[in-house]
Order: sequence, then C-alpha cells, then structure tokens
Amino acid sequence: MNAFTIDALLATAAPENQALGAPDRISMTYRDLREQVDATVIALNGAGVGRGDRVAIVLPNGPEMASAFVAIGAGATTAPLNPAYRADEFRFYLDDLGARLLVVERGSDSDAVAVARELGMGIAELFVPEGAPAGRFELEIVEEPAASDALQTGRAQADDIALVLHTSGTTSR
Repeated sequence: MNAFTIDALLATAAPENQALGAPDRISMTYRDLREQVDATVIALNGAGVGRGDRVAIVLPNGPEMASAFVAIGAGATTAPLNPAYRADEFRFYLDDLGARLLVVERGSDSDAVAVARELGMGIAELFVPEGAPAGRFELEIVEEPAASDALQTGRAQADDIALVLHTSGTTSR
C-alpha cells in the first residue's frame, strides 16, 4: 500500500480513535470510516463507477460531506461543488468535469439534479440511517450512469486522481 493513497492514510490511524464528530451525534471512528470507504467503493463499482471516473458531490457542509469526500475519493475522483450554485453554474462545472455521477442528499431539489439529468449523468442520493454515527451514510443509485467500457474497479492507486476542485479565479468559473 502506497503512503499516498486514502487507504494508506486511513491505515495509519488507530481504529478506535475518533475520525469525525458532530454535536448530539455518536462519533465516527477510523474503523467506521474505513468501513464507510469499503461500502462506498462497492456501491460505486456496482453502479459502474470506478477509478478515474469523476463523481460530483453537491452536499451541505457536515460530517456526511466529509466522509463522502474521503470515501468517494478512495474509489473514484471526487469533485465537490457548491450547493448554492445556480443551474447555469452547475451546467458549466458538471460538463467541464465530465462527471459520470452526481451525489446529492435524498430528496434534494438542487438545480444540480435537473442539470445532471439533462447531461445524462447518473444520480445517487445520500441518506443517513437512523441512529448512525456522524459521517455514516448510504448511497442509493436513483439513475444509473451510462455504461463505460473503461471501468476500473477497486481502490484508487497512487497515480489516480482523488480530487478535482474548481476555483472561481478571475473568470468567476
């Protein structure tokens, strides 16, 4: 295992130590986070999304955003987008990314969902099981992404891109 992968970094933490927390919620341990990574990579691969595929995340700040960021990056390329973007901004970023899957909260009315449908992307809804520790989530694939002939399953390797982060810069894009 290379020291420059998410798996390698998570392996250095004591399993019982706190990885994520939130007020009035049970803390997520590193063991829990590693289990979340396992479940997420399996769910993504099952939906035909793998290493090298870009997954846009449109979630509010919180422990589930943090764990989704890590878990998706362990098996695909994660690309967080600002939930406050308007439809034209989502259209630009989702198209520019070439994202195959959009992850939103269950029941989201974000403009990102309509834009993802226009672009023919897959859509996954993230939800938190009752009583789950901070950061624990499940993904439900509500719209399958288009099939890919180049699916690379399993965990990201050291040469894979874990994150694409757009900045507004001088162009406001």
